[in-house]
Amino acid sequence: MSKAKIILDACCGSRMFWFDKENPLVLFTDIRDEEHILCDGRSLKIHPDVVSDFTAMPFLNESFKLVVFDPPHLLKVGKDSWLAKKYGKLPEDWPRLIKKGVDECFRVLEDYGVLIFKWNEDQITVKEVLKAIERQPLFGHTTGRHGKTMWMCFMKLPINE
Repeated sequence: MSKAKIILDACCGSRMFWFDKENPLVLFTDIRDEEHILCDGRSLKIHPDVVSDFTAMPFLNESFKLVVFDPPHLLKVGKDSWLAKKYGKLPEDWPRLIKKGVDECFRVLEDYGVLIFKWNEDQITVKEVLKAIERQPLFGHTTGRHGKTMWMCFMKLPINE
């Protein structure tokens, strides 16, 4: 019996943070399907189950119980640099793009579904992102003074949509 894909990774990249990179409950999507050799010789493989733009996903409304969204977070990075290959690059109008992505994640979430949003503050602060997406998380985690990555948890509450 096959398990339903109840979790969506809307911007999976190389699936870096997944313990099980082939989790049968997850539908992995990304706008890219490519491979690269990084500057240190490691292989970077981005092979989503579905090639999809996170601002216009090909899924029905309320298709998933959990959505993970880890979009590109870098503005100032060379187009062909290893950082761009690994993490992607944001356009200058990043607030519009990220808001559209978050809105799309909420569209495909079931009522009372959960969105886990990952952001790195290296170039754009979480405060700027929250202003752009016009939503407040329920809670989040920062890595404190040793890092700039934050995980935030949102829930789709029908009264707010």
